[in-house]
Amino acid sequence: MEKELFDKRKKRIRDLIYDKHYHPMKQKEIGYLLQVEPEDRKEFVQILHELVDEGVVEVSKRGKYSPVSKKTLTGTFVCTQKGFGFVSVEGEEDDFYINENDMNGAFHEDTVQIEVTEERARNGRRKEARIVKVLERGMTEIVGTFEKCKSYGFVVPDNLRFDSDIFIPKEECGNLTDGFKVLVKIVDYGDLGKSPEGRILEVLGHRDDPRVDILSIVKAYNIPTEFGEEVKKEVGAVPSVIEKSSLEGRLDLRDWQTVTIDGEDAKDLDDAITLTKTSGGYQLGVHIADVSDYVKENSALDKEALKRGTSVYLVDRVIPMLPHQLSNGICSLNAGTDRLALSCIMDLDKEGILKGHRIAETVIHVDERMTYTSVALILDGDEKERKRYEKLVPMFEQMKELSDILREVRHERGSVDFDFPESKIVLNEYGKAVDVIPSQRNKATKIIEDFMLLANETVAENFYWQEIPFVYRTHDNPDGEKVKKLRTFLENFGIVLKLKKDEIHPKEIQKLLTKVEGTPEEALISRLTLRSMKQARYTTESSGHFGLSTSYYCHFTSPIRRYPDLQIHRIIKETLRGKLDAKRIRHYESILAKVSEQSSKMERRADEVEREVEKLKKAEYMERHIGQQYKGVISGVTGWGIYVELPNTIEGMVHVSKLPGDYYNYDESSYSMTGERTGRKWKLGQPVEIVVTGVDKILKNIDFEIIEEDEHGEDGRNKADCE
Repeated sequence: MEKELFDKRKKRIRDLIYDKHYHPMKQKEIGYLLQVEPEDRKEFVQILHELVDEGVVEVSKRGKYSPVSKKTLTGTFVCTQKGFGFVSVEGEEDDFYINENDMNGAFHEDTVQIEVTEERARNGRRKEARIVKVLERGMTEIVGTFEKCKSYGFVVPDNLRFDSDIFIPKEECGNLTDGFKVLVKIVDYGDLGKSPEGRILEVLGHRDDPRVDILSIVKAYNIPTEFGEEVKKEVGAVPSVIEKSSLEGRLDLRDWQTVTIDGEDAKDLDDAITLTKTSGGYQLGVHIADVSDYVKENSALDKEALKRGTSVYLVDRVIPMLPHQLSNGICSLNAGTDRLALSCIMDLDKEGILKGHRIAETVIHVDERMTYTSVALILDGDEKERKRYEKLVPMFEQMKELSDILREVRHERGSVDFDFPESKIVLNEYGKAVDVIPSQRNKATKIIEDFMLLANETVAENFYWQEIPFVYRTHDNPDGEKVKKLRTFLENFGIVLKLKKDEIHPKEIQKLLTKVEGTPEEALISRLTLRSMKQARYTTESSGHFGLSTSYYCHFTSPIRRYPDLQIHRIIKETLRGKLDAKRIRHYESILAKVSEQSSKMERRADEVEREVEKLKKAEYMERHIGQQYKGVISGVTGWGIYVELPNTIEGMVHVSKLPGDYYNYDESSYSMTGERTGRKWKLGQPVEIVVTGVDKILKNIDFEIIEEDEHGEDGRNKADCE
């Protein structure tokens, strides 16, 4: 009630200031006009301050309040490494360009109020604005390298978008010396003549210590690495074996032949498979760890899981969503033990069409913990592996059979399958990168992928038609402008992309990928096509999944490592038990939008951290290979240079000033560089030979130069080029 009254008074004051007959007044004058009682004066002043802070009204140097004189908006500031920045505003299609002289003390990720200065920037592409006020600081903790001076210290931020060193008072420096990585809390953001001031929260280790580099990235993204005492206490109360009371009412599938198939290093096994052939086709069982039986809603464990949103998989560590005692213990579907599961048992005909399904709480017993490598060897006819797993071989062959059928069904409806090689980075005992190799999907990984996709679709469609609050995995149609740019680019390769009113059907994307399969430009066209598509996210509405060409999709299969899966398990179980009454439906309607938003946000954070760590380790690896030559293909062309990707997935850049033999101009429509004098072109997909010339581990950049052979077939670079 107090909040309602406060908001009502706030609206009244705002309406007064925006009345057409209002003239700018001081605080006392407004109070007198509104007849503010003495006991309400404190609240009245608070309201005026809030209206100013929110950018709704402005106050002059003489203390007079008036409506904002120019168009102002609120958004998030993103600073670039080049000094300028952009502000993204919800509801605005384009970001606003912010000149480095118009930042007004804002730092990267701050929530800011901007004043629009030009509806279209001079280059005709982007609106311009200036920051008039910082409403909320985005980065409150910074990771950086400590440097010591005589009477104080300072920290150089790792994040180059935070464009100021942070002053550390003498009393905060302790015994630290140059080169230590630290986590700093900013206590004062300074001003134009004064640097921000910080307090050291944590010393991560010296920058040369093993694995401190990755820990620094983890801390910079504010990813928690430890669990609190309350969570540990709850974990301690979780049983290490299944209790008999937990089996009541469950479907007993312990006599079904069951396997898990995962990577060699996986310890959190959250899905198991059973498959049998029937007279009409196949019965496929996808059994998922029943994590919700141990992680109760609103418990400390649950709140921490939602806060983390997802497990983070890095080259040297896993930062789990749930403590290892759960994720690797009672929740993991370890072989030779009874485990609680939530199962989706599907009946399919010989053409792979779903004819019926059952979702049930079950108890299972995994017979064998298999790896992708081992199953792939079995399917490729390896006699040693087939002998070792003799009893399971028929099931694996049936799995491959069904997987091929399901893949064809998805292909027929237009599902898009991007098959990019991923990187496997090998570290030594000190955490240094000693090798980078491409990691391709094999027959076994595709089997699990196909079965999980089917289970996720089946569950999503089931609950959509029940009209129950749910969390879906959605993927919107690509942006029309990006699709048109893609079509223009493809015309350079003689490829026509069919559009209907600037929209595209996933089947056209699929046809495109099939057409370029096996060609030199396959990886490049695939990558550009992927960039034209939107990012998948979690939502409460089932608006469809463009990439999979399906109307219904969710994430049901990984509750150990993804919060949305855990969330919908609770809804599924309440539905199965007949406990999803009107009160519980209202409860889920009130929380699922926030759960979806948080999960999407944490997924993006995890992706960014994984990319940053991968870029760092690739740069570290190439640092040992400066001067070496490699063959690669042009994977990107920009105004500042061309990117070249090597067979091991490492990408480096040849700066435009280093392109040989001419002055080159960038053609955005064809993604190419053309020489002014020679007409020579550098374009996407073109094979080139490069030499590694430099590495910047701070920027995570790798520099290449193109090697040109002279007419005798020798290295065409002269002595000056090498110095």
